[in-house]
Amino acid sequence: MPQGLNLEISHHPLTMRRVVNLVVAMERLKASKSEFSYSTEFRDEDLLNMIVESAMEEQIVLELTSEPMDEMDGAAAFSRTGEHQCRVTDRKKRNLVLVQEAMELHAVMLQGGNTNHIAYLNMSTYIHPAPSANARPVTLGIKGTNLYLSCAMDAGKPTLQLEELEDKEQLRRINRNSDMVRFLFFRRDTGRDASTLMSAQFPDWYISTAEQNSMPVDMCQESSSRYQSFTIERQS
Repeated sequence: MPQGLNLEISHHPLTMRRVVNLVVAMERLKASKSEFSYSTEFRDEDLLNMIVESAMEEQIVLELTSEPMDEMDGAAAFSRTGEHQCRVTDRKKRNLVLVQEAMELHAVMLQGGNTNHIAYLNMSTYIHPAPSANARPVTLGIKGTNLYLSCAMDAGKPTLQLEELEDKEQLRRINRNSDMVRFLFFRRDTGRDASTLMSAQFPDWYISTAEQNSMPVDMCQESSSRYQSFTIERQS
């Protein structure tokens, strides 16, 4: 330190920036030693100004810009990775049956050799833009048709619907901000043979079946008394 000056640190510097400022101030004071030695007009105010100037923090502002994310950019979209056929049954071992006239799926207890009425589903799997270990994005199409399950608002309530898509390539990549998200469901395995299918468009709304037999498959909230757990059996 210049002759006649002592430095006392009353507070421990809590950040590296404060440490650097302290070192810089010390070095500048050392460099100004000759000024202290030869100036007879040096006053307390001059010392204060020098210390303040030495410890002044430099603030750098960086302006960051980003380009709009393209709708087909993989980072912004659910990308399809594969497809397999599966058989879906609810907790009562009821199968899904397509009622073409009503454009509905019903949960039906089939007897004997009536397995030809089962509506098998083509389940396509996707990569999530923000991957989750607990859920897998899927779309569900009915085998042998162009019908796909979707969840859309109807009369103020999320409702399960069957929509016809002439070109399944529309579902090859789904932008997470597009209306096509209505075709996506999050499959979450909750047990050895139990999975739930939650709407990606309407969180906490699940594909479900009623307690009564031969009733439409629909959406419900988690607190509902409807059956929300399914056995999804992959077919060879």
